[in-house]
Amino acid sequence: MADLRLVSLLPSATEIVYALGLGDDLVGVTFECTVPPGRPSPAVVVGGRDTRDLTPGEIDAYVRSAAATGTDLYTLHANALADLSPDLILTQDLCRVCALPAGRVADALDHLGCRADVLTLDPHTLADVLDTILTVGNRAGAPVEAATLVASLHARLSAVAAAVAGRRTPRVAVIEWTDPPFGAGHWIPDLVAAAGGTPVVAHPGARSAPTTWPAFQAAAPDVVIVAPCGYDLAGAADQARTVLHHFPSTAVWAIDADALIVRPGPRLIDGVEALAAILHPDATPQPPPNRITRVA
Repeated sequence: MADLRLVSLLPSATEIVYALGLGDDLVGVTFECTVPPGRPSPAVVVGGRDTRDLTPGEIDAYVRSAAATGTDLYTLHANALADLSPDLILTQDLCRVCALPAGRVADALDHLGCRADVLTLDPHTLADVLDTILTVGNRAGAPVEAATLVASLHARLSAVAAAVAGRRTPRVAVIEWTDPPFGAGHWIPDLVAAAGGTPVVAHPGARSAPTTWPAFQAAAPDVVIVAPCGYDLAGAADQARTVLHHFPSTAVWAIDADALIVRPGPRLIDGVEALAAILHPDATPQPPPNRITRVA
């Protein structure tokens, strides 16, 4: 593998880097990135507001206010980035709520005179996510490792497909935000379909979008899965309990959204397997603890 100094400016790219065995080359991350246990923490070069004490409605209002005024939700610590002398920076333009846009990074590099390569990752579908892993591997000097990883992920998807083949496909509503309610977009409908379900109130390959509770109800889902962006299982379960009155006769589940659903990296395949365990529990293995929980 090439010996490159890597900086990741989004959590999913950080997960890809570690999955490719390139963790020792990672010198900079964001405050939201997850570092595997026992590994040293790289320097934090992107900060942002801690929203853990805000309600979903307050977070939505904060994001909308920032969008209206053109305020960035994230702060690039440009001098810290320059001090790291990175060779390759991984960034995105997919969602300004999730990470710093690539344009801001390019402007900072021009200002600093930094000559790092910038790789912009913008997957919209599950297939795009798998291709992204290959792209990162090729650019970071680990093409064989990336090809091996993606082949293993495809094999796991094929195993789920075989397990659910020929079975009824339940109608599944994934709620990506609860106040206001959002129908799931981008790769999330692909995850549902791969798990043997039919996504409803969904936007495959496109941005998630605000909707209404009557719209979710009119879609007549067999299963509701609450997977709010930025929340782990405990947080998702708390949010799921707030929407139960909208679905009095429907199975409602919560899932660890950050680990399994919303970050476009290798763990999305864990998400497919977890969703399959919800939709077809008699045909697929149950996931490890703290991945899913039924709320009603």
